[in-house]
Amino acid sequence: MTSEHGHASHHDGPHRHGEEHDDAGQAEILDLDAEVLAAHIADITARLPLTAQPRRIVDLGSGTGAGTFALLDRFPDAHVTAVDSSAGHLTLLREKACARGLDGRVHTVEADLDADAWPDLGRPDLVWASASMHHMARPDRALRTVHELLSPGGLFAVVELDGFPRFLPAHAPEDRPGLEERAHAATDHFHAEHVPHRGADWGPMLTAAGFDVEDERTVTVNIDGTRSDAVGRYALRSLERIRGVAAPGLDAEDLAALDALLDESGPHSIARRGDLAVRTERTVWAARRP
Repeated sequence: MTSEHGHASHHDGPHRHGEEHDDAGQAEILDLDAEVLAAHIADITARLPLTAQPRRIVDLGSGTGAGTFALLDRFPDAHVTAVDSSAGHLTLLREKACARGLDGRVHTVEADLDADAWPDLGRPDLVWASASMHHMARPDRALRTVHELLSPGGLFAVVELDGFPRFLPAHAPEDRPGLEERAHAATDHFHAEHVPHRGADWGPMLTAAGFDVEDERTVTVNIDGTRSDAVGRYALRSLERIRGVAAPGLDAEDLAALDALLDESGPHSIARRGDLAVRTERTVWAARRP
């Protein structure tokens, strides 16, 4: 289960099919997401209501390692087991760990978290699931499995995004204002069918699974695009991922304007714009196994 960037649309579907080109494209977006939102991820890890420094951590739906490396940075004595369904993403994660001298603190496990039985993941003190729980076919079962997995008193951190980030100002592009919102609206039916738990309130489900929810908060993300060259690439690759799903729901003028934004060499490429921002919200639930 890869976090938040799989399937045919960009963020909102699990990576299940294993096509190499899709795997590589998804990996690039995950890496850009980690780069652009690094400070927000670090802040979330810093504010977890931990009673002690965790030594054994499981990252569910680790992708290429955004959460894994943020947790390793935050907890220097911890070891992380990174779990994902994509062998390609886990290979990249291991390569990053080696390059950073952290390979002794990272263990990767390829697994489908919708399977009836999970592999042995030890007895962690902290389980981290960032933008992965809403992909679960049976999240209630997954939550109960995490509850059984955690050591008594251990913490489960669920981080979910409020959908796909927005990048353009409302008046853009100049010839088709509001195009970005219309493109996202055109994917609503797909998301309702394939990721029905996106936007769910995980608090009651965590309580039903036996957890004590100790904290719930929403983090607002608004990053000025001029702060990082990566924002333009992030916007470009992200909008490329939703085009295939959005296209049938867009009129010819909107589709032409979207293609102009996605033309990297063209004068209207989104990557060339100086008015981009990354706007989204993340909600964090911190739940403890009694």
